[in-house]
Amino acid sequence: LSTTPGTWAYDTMSRRVDSEILQRTYEENEAEFGSPGFESALSRFDALRSELRDASNVALRYPETPGEAEMAVSGRAEEVEEWRSILEPFVTKGDTWLSAPWMVAEFYVYRRLVEALGYWDPSNGATHMYDPFAKAKRAGLETSVASAENVMGKVTELPKTREGAGLAAAFALWGNKMDLSIWPADAANAGKDVFAEILQAASENLLHDDTEMIEDLADKMREKGGGNVDIIVDNAGFELVMDLALADHLVDAGVAKTVTFQLKSHPTFVSDALEKDLRETVQHYIDLDPDAFPNAHKAGLRWQGYLDDGKWLCNEHNFWAQGSAMWDMPSSLRSDLSSRCDLAFVKGDANYRRLLGDRDWSLTVPFQEVVGSYFPCPVCALRTLKAEIGCGMDADQVERAKGLDDEWMVNGRFGVVQVGTGVGGATSPN
Repeated sequence: LSTTPGTWAYDTMSRRVDSEILQRTYEENEAEFGSPGFESALSRFDALRSELRDASNVALRYPETPGEAEMAVSGRAEEVEEWRSILEPFVTKGDTWLSAPWMVAEFYVYRRLVEALGYWDPSNGATHMYDPFAKAKRAGLETSVASAENVMGKVTELPKTREGAGLAAAFALWGNKMDLSIWPADAANAGKDVFAEILQAASENLLHDDTEMIEDLADKMREKGGGNVDIIVDNAGFELVMDLALADHLVDAGVAKTVTFQLKSHPTFVSDALEKDLRETVQHYIDLDPDAFPNAHKAGLRWQGYLDDGKWLCNEHNFWAQGSAMWDMPSSLRSDLSSRCDLAFVKGDANYRRLLGDRDWSLTVPFQEVVGSYFPCPVCALRTLKAEIGCGMDADQVERAKGLDDEWMVNGRFGVVQVGTGVGGATSPN
């Protein structure tokens, strides 16, 4: 819940979402919001902000029933009903923005935001499919290149071995925080011990490390001619570029025949990625000056090739933008992952909170017990800690982190690589 002053949840729901996030959203879109086509959208936007300024007293309500034009759009009626089902216990009790579960309320802010803006309403061309976070995501994309250029050069040098898969996952977790000072000058002819040393350096701030399990799964997929890997994506910008780098290596090394990117179905959490963000990222890297950014430019060309060849697939799904626990995954999505997916990488802190149902588990209870026991396929969480919950951490590493940093659970300094077997999984050699 978000009712305890001094907690991150309370500060988020009682202050940050309005005074920081939505205020910044207004400032970045002030010209559009002030235009005639946004008149009613701005009024609804202001009304949402008024609710959040009185979050401890304003009760949650169901989503509005869309107009006839919007309801005619495929999937709209189902999405509204899904949110009604999620909210029903809390609306019935009269829960407020603060007394409802934090995860539900926080996701619902963004659902209410796109409702206010008329995101799905085809009758208003000004607001239809308008992404209020597009400018912020574009800025993140443009600033990603300088950091990514060096990493992109290393990705193509990764060995097509189990160690390569482990390093690709480490890049996806840490990005430009990786210590590349010991990277071999002649990577193509370097022994595996060199890459093992780099992996060891990357694990220094891991509170649990299942990299060997990733490597085992990669070997099995490679042996059968390549598997199906999913990446449940979190942020656009540099983080998404690192996800693309992971997918790049998995396909190039024969680990994956296909990589499916699971993406949000509407703008959420400011920086969370939609399919359009992924495709814009690929195009931006293609358009880079090949003399100034040769590695990033070549990466963009490879990525577009994977999309064109069907080796990379994009799937936007409402579930990824909703605040329910992942064990409440809809049956159609669960069945798809269970029958098709050999390994799902789960990225980011909000997705991790959903894996745990946003519950306060013991920090040392095994990840397999919490997540691997219900997830529909083998699953790997790549997480830097940014919220005060967790599981599956090594007790001695937790104590070490506590001694090193008072903010160890929330500042992203420490991370986990955690693998669960899942209860399904693709077993067909195809």
